[in-house]
Amino acid sequence: MIRYAEESDFDKLKKYDREICETELRNSIKAKKVIVLFAEDLLIGWLRFHLFWDNTPFMNMLYCLEGYRGKGYGRQLVAFWENEMLKNNYKRVCTSTRSDEQAQFFYRKLGYRECGSFIFPNEPLEIVFLKNLV
Repeated sequence: MIRYAEESDFDKLKKYDREICETELRNSIKAKKVIVLFAEDLLIGWLRFHLFWDNTPFMNMLYCLEGYRGKGYGRQLVAFWENEMLKNNYKRVCTSTRSDEQAQFFYRKLGYRECGSFIFPNEPLEIVFLKNLV
């Protein structure tokens, strides 16, 4: 089942999602900016997003737990998110990934195209991806 995260999901999410502080995670859940994927009561993965420039949905985090990767769950989460963004009249979405990560190939398969990049000191290149939904 894919749905927006609820406050009752907080403890499960904070156990695994170390990329966001607890306050921001709570705020993101309240703002309906976290989507979760469960099989029965087992958390399989999640997607977090925000609005870049206050007008473009930007996927901050797509994560499937070990053992559930490569089985289409990430694709399902992204498809659900893209459909939700379309329902909310967004015409495009963005995400990014480090150049040394395999995720870039996953996003390209889903129709995302490179639209820029940036680099922080002592970090790999961050590739920004864009997808037009209409």
